[in-house]
Amino acid sequence: MNIKQIQSMSQVDSADWNQLAGKDYPFIRHEFLLALEQSGSVCKQTGWKPAHLLVFDEDILIAFMPLYLKEHSWGEYIFDHQWAQAYQQHGLNYYPKWLTAIPLTPCQGTRIVIRDQIDSFTIMQLLLTFIKKISEEQNISSWHCLFPTLPQVKLLKSLQLSIREGVQFQWFNKDYQSFDDYLLALSSSKRKMIKRERKRILEQGIELQCIAGPQISSQQWQIFYNFYSMTYLKKGSQPYLNLAFFEQIAANMGEQLLLVFAIKDDNPVAAALSFVGADTLYGRYWGCYDEYHSLHFETCYYQGIDYCIQKGLNRFDSGAQGEHKIARGFEPVTTYSAHWLRDSRFAKAVEHYKERATSYLPFKQVD
Repeated sequence: MNIKQIQSMSQVDSADWNQLAGKDYPFIRHEFLLALEQSGSVCKQTGWKPAHLLVFDEDILIAFMPLYLKEHSWGEYIFDHQWAQAYQQHGLNYYPKWLTAIPLTPCQGTRIVIRDQIDSFTIMQLLLTFIKKISEEQNISSWHCLFPTLPQVKLLKSLQLSIREGVQFQWFNKDYQSFDDYLLALSSSKRKMIKRERKRILEQGIELQCIAGPQISSQQWQIFYNFYSMTYLKKGSQPYLNLAFFEQIAANMGEQLLLVFAIKDDNPVAAALSFVGADTLYGRYWGCYDEYHSLHFETCYYQGIDYCIQKGLNRFDSGAQGEHKIARGFEPVTTYSAHWLRDSRFAKAVEHYKERATSYLPFKQVD
């Protein structure tokens, strides 16, 4: 087995990559990662320099791992700014650092993709040894793996990486036959609250329109992007993604996209874009011009729940944050990240801090 490091998704055959990636988890697909790069949303200039690792057995691709050289910690949703500050206070550089993650995407999924019947421990050990070697050679402080699946978390922990835990809120389909069937599973107060919020939408004269990816027009993509950009501009920042990214994924993986428009007086007033996996709906981007009562809940949550019930999807991952989701039927789910710091002193300090922090979480620790 040998490892090859590439600087762009264009340097690996899309068919070989996708044969391993599959379609279950859309964000690991070649089309998605390539669109991030070719649109300029992810590049050296934005602080996300691609450095993906490929593992070959002779000429056959048997594993891969997305990898980026990061010059900052923005767009990761796992926060390590305090670590960077600690390095700076001691006269050391925390950046650049290695990052294995899906850029700008806080959704759990496989991070090291390995061909069936290949020993996962051997592959991960090989990759970690390679990362440690090039970190020494290039003076790179650390490697971080964000939002891996639980089996891969256990694998990374067995290799002595530090594991951090977080919380997200996700919805699970318990064989509901309709949205009303789902409401019956809730307490009376929560059921009344959701019905009242959905009624508010009708009272404001707002209708919801769900559009499958292949049916989304160029004009509709432009309207959606305007809404998406507004989410950032309202906070005084620039959007992470550009219109070219959305146009490229629409052209190359449109079958895994779902766009929800909120319409009032024949004009869109809000929009939300989701990705469709094998058994999961991933709610990703949203925006609106003006605020309407309960519009965010309806567009981003209730439409997604309704879609999962109609299509028989098992789970709705609506993204990071949002304790308010609990009242709307979402459940807390433990998320993970794995970390290796080249400086052993800081590694010990981080492990000590992590142990203190996780002692307050009401979840079982990874065995």
